[in-house]
Amino acid sequence: MNGESYRAFASVYDLLMEDIPYGRYAEWVRHAAGDASGLKLLDIGCGTGVLTECFAREGFRVTGIDLSGDMLAVAKERFEAAGLDGAFFEQPMQEMEGHSGYDLAVIAIDSLNYVTDDEEVSAVFRNVYDALNPGGRLLFDVHSPYKMTELFLDGPFTADLEEVSYIWHTYPGEEPLSVESEISFFIRRPDGLYMRQEEFHLQRTFTPDTYLRLLIEAGFDVCSVTADWTGNPPAENSERIFFSAEK
Repeated sequence: MNGESYRAFASVYDLLMEDIPYGRYAEWVRHAAGDASGLKLLDIGCGTGVLTECFAREGFRVTGIDLSGDMLAVAKERFEAAGLDGAFFEQPMQEMEGHSGYDLAVIAIDSLNYVTDDEEVSAVFRNVYDALNPGGRLLFDVHSPYKMTELFLDGPFTADLEEVSYIWHTYPGEEPLSVESEISFFIRRPDGLYMRQEEFHLQRTFTPDTYLRLLIEAGFDVCSVTADWTGNPPAENSERIFFSAEK
């Protein structure tokens, strides 16, 4: 999904993401960091900054990066309203530059699945490696192959909320382990009428072995690969896979 397609999505993103376990993500990062106080954290694919705010409240010095300027505008407003300090940059993660001295980098909530070419995933890992201090940690999660080939294709999916509704159709993508999504949003306007917004999303995952290979090629030592918040290795029917790697 490019920055343009996020424009209307940004205005209702938080409503649609209310079921995301932000607290569990924050705990995952807190556990990896130990004492967060004063540590520099790079939140890659930060969106509207909900999770970035969680990190800031934990004591991290945060920087957020996202492809969408509209999402970042919401994130900046969030931080200003909360009186929190944070820096935000509009950059694709595979072209990320100008960042260094970080203790942690996080690519959460399957943001990496929007990078659909393995060479670009490799570029992301190299960029993150360059941004981290020695001993710095990269944490990210992705959809599993099972979720992409089975669960995502069990649509269409619908939601009917007070401010927004959607119809979400999914199709197998052209590349292996990819899914194309066509989503019709109906966003309520102040006058009570609804604005229709059509969007196209493309996500792709890779096998855990592919991510491991790309991490190692970028120079990382892999610390753990787990699934579904269990702390256990991925199984055939795991839905979400979590990686931790150290520079």
